[in-house]
Amino acid sequence: MPDRVIKRFALQQARVENDVWRVLGLQADEDLSKLPGGPILVPLAVWKARRGELVARGEPVGVWLKPDDEPQDLAADFEWLGQVAVHFPKFGDGRGFSIGALLRGRLGYRGELRAFGDIGRDHLFFLARCGFDTFRLADHRDPEDALAAFNDFSVRYQGSVDDPTPLFLRRSAAGAPQ
Repeated sequence: MPDRVIKRFALQQARVENDVWRVLGLQADEDLSKLPGGPILVPLAVWKARRGELVARGEPVGVWLKPDDEPQDLAADFEWLGQVAVHFPKFGDGRGFSIGALLRGRLGYRGELRAFGDIGRDHLFFLARCGFDTFRLADHRDPEDALAAFNDFSVRYQGSVDDPTPLFLRRSAAGAPQ
């Protein structure tokens, strides 16, 4: 069975698709001297060292970030990247939420933003609020079951990347009492 990924296209609209991206460099001993064909995601360090070679491949390339990588290091290269992905190595590690918000908000990244690693249904709604639009769940989690996560909350009080206007300002603009 092919790997599956959840893609969110608009508010409340998501579906599960086959994942065409191959993630390289997750294993410390992985040999990256010869790059495979097809869409690949490489670690930030590999992108920095081999940017020209990766772009010259003529195939989709993306970069994945560890929780301690600096997203600003990619800001000048967005035009070359088919995807930016953020790795969540542990279920309780929330640093990737901030990376997503930085990429979308402060750095203005508009391409596909993926969360992958040890994430599950409980993360999806909040990851989407931070600007993620593609999700590769941990292998033991069912992406079809997780689709309902985007409907868990009907009202969002705080502003965020997906809707910067807090509820009290939305109500005020609509003429509703505070």
